[in-house]
Amino acid sequence: MARPLRRGQRDAQGRHGSGLLGTSPMTYEEMRAIVLAFPGAEEGKSYGKPAFLVNGKFFTRLRREDQSLVLMDVSFDEREMLMEAEPGTFHITPHYKDYPSVLARMATLHPGSFRNFLERRFRKIAKKAALKAWEAGQD
Repeated sequence: MARPLRRGQRDAQGRHGSGLLGTSPMTYEEMRAIVLAFPGAEEGKSYGKPAFLVNGKFFTRLRREDQSLVLMDVSFDEREMLMEAEPGTFHITPHYKDYPSVLARMATLHPGSFRNFLERRFRKIAKKAALKAWEAGQD
């Protein structure tokens, strides 16, 4: 079980502990804007479910059943660490247990952390030219 943060400590998402105001939950519109800010990101379907794709490949999706985002390319060790550090945000279902992924509750996932997880996935699935152009614009 995760211990409460003390003043000056940070959680797995880099947020500060007690004494600071928390952020309000990320909305669907904010989540969608973060996803679609990546070049080539588009709304589509994955296994018949609404999803976001890049280069025709799965990028992320919001699970309607529990309002969790599917985050790919998360190692099994990192997933265990995230779930232990922040069980209120990160979790897994039996379906995802054999995949390098983690589920994150949108209500408690920090938008910056979400963007970082997506950046990792984007670097893996984007076309090389698109990635190079995107990286040049990040400076």
